[in-house]
Amino acid sequence: MFNFGIESYRPHWLNGRSAVAASHARQLRALIGRSLSHVWLVWDMQANAWLSDGPVLLDFSGEQVEINHQKFDDLSITWNTIDPRRPVVWADFDLEWRQGMYPELQEFEGQALQDVELLEWIGSDMAQGTVAVGFHFPRGQLTVYNALDENGLEFEPPDERYQRHSLR
Repeated sequence: MFNFGIESYRPHWLNGRSAVAASHARQLRALIGRSLSHVWLVWDMQANAWLSDGPVLLDFSGEQVEINHQKFDDLSITWNTIDPRRPVVWADFDLEWRQGMYPELQEFEGQALQDVELLEWIGSDMAQGTVAVGFHFPRGQLTVYNALDENGLEFEPPDERYQRHSLR
């Protein structure tokens, strides 16, 4: 199994909202009320850009959720398996974990999580059925979504073509 150059990372790929909810709804719900401490992204040092193929780490006061998308509908959520102080070793890339690279992400730090949603794409296109994870904070929302074989980040309310499933 490919680990994206992250020593301790073993993604567990799931498809569809039901499978994601069955495996992770309880732990995601338990994050509600916790403050977001850090968001870590894999950073490509040569391109000076986010390598969106790697997992997105959200640390909620010591409970770290690791979210990753691949292909058209694969979603992996893991918990507390990645140490962002350890190197990312991927051939032909100069990578490291970075935080604070997007002002929008920094704005969420210190805010208590109000809700988590599983967002199911119901549009009539090839993305139908993909699952994103939405995090609601007092002053905004962060969505980690499938950007067709990589992760995407959105800082606005979800598109109306997402069916929203609150875990609150």
